[in-house]
Amino acid sequence: MTFQFNFTIEDHLENELTPLGEGSLTPNSSKASSVSESQEDKHRDTACSTEQPDLPQDPSRGPQSVGITAPSQDTLSSLDAANSSLHLEPREKQPCLRLAKEHSVPKELKKVLENKVVETVPGLQHLNVPVVKTILLKESFPGENIVSKSVSSHSDLITGVYEGGLKIWECTFDLLAYFEKAQVNFAGKKVLDLGCGSGLLGIRALKGRAKEVHFQDYNGMVIDEVTLPNVVANSALEDEENDGHEPDVKRRRKSEVARELGKCRFFSGEWSEFCKLVLTSDKLFEKYDLILTSETIYNPDYYGTLHQTFLRLLDENGRVLLASKAHYFGVGGGIHLFQKFVEERNIFETRTLEIIDEGLKRFLIEMTFKYPS
Repeated sequence: MTFQFNFTIEDHLENELTPLGEGSLTPNSSKASSVSESQEDKHRDTACSTEQPDLPQDPSRGPQSVGITAPSQDTLSSLDAANSSLHLEPREKQPCLRLAKEHSVPKELKKVLENKVVETVPGLQHLNVPVVKTILLKESFPGENIVSKSVSSHSDLITGVYEGGLKIWECTFDLLAYFEKAQVNFAGKKVLDLGCGSGLLGIRALKGRAKEVHFQDYNGMVIDEVTLPNVVANSALEDEENDGHEPDVKRRRKSEVARELGKCRFFSGEWSEFCKLVLTSDKLFEKYDLILTSETIYNPDYYGTLHQTFLRLLDENGRVLLASKAHYFGVGGGIHLFQKFVEERNIFETRTLEIIDEGLKRFLIEMTFKYPS
């Protein structure tokens, strides 16, 4: 069964997490301060190649299009200069790539929400993530448990292991508020929620009658345990309890849910691997009209791959809506550094949509192609 009410249980979560480390996880800490300086030089122990297979070039982009994989020499030089100006030590190796995969939607949708606590924000429902973390800590998995790794390292970000998807970062709410304020039109559009975590941005697009919504996060556990359940929680499935025992009504309701979920696809893995998966799939790939992404530019090391992801997957007349803090202490990224990176490549133009001065300064920007073909 599904429980739905508003409350936080972070104190309980701290008690559950403490035995695994010397300190407790703080789920509501800001991304700008959650990564310590010592985390900057922390990498995976496993060695991995920095080479990545090239993706097919898109002739519509002309000579400005480069490979989807490793950043160009110009890109690396720009990043080195940026890191130097921020007094960050250069990294000796790039993070290991996490292969991409597509996640299927379970047939038994009610089981997706079993023993889940559902909270509400205006117009949306989402799982109580501290509860999810507590449950995941007590379960065993065939692969790595990113929750226990996050707790033991006292960080919401572990380069190449866990990229913060089990937390709703504050810029997500800034972008949701902007959708309402600017009356962003999702109807009939193909949308990507990139670095989706909770998936709230994509869910809002789905509720706005988007034609298709794809959700991508670095970690598969995030997709299975948070993103997909949130999409199900926001479907019409929960209204079945109010339908009584009318077979026709129930069948119609299930049909509506199936139709909504049929618009969605779920992916995990590193961005360049995700691009390779969707571009080389047997299914004909239609580029995205709109890419939504929040707090994904905290690490300058990822700028080359992120820029290439936009280049490879965005429709020539599409746009990116991106939310970010002004600066991310400890990892060195931020809106101004990213905009400089984009401007130097002369492929996209950026436009500031809104500046939020409450608390840590935050920005909403739009990216579009400078020279649509």
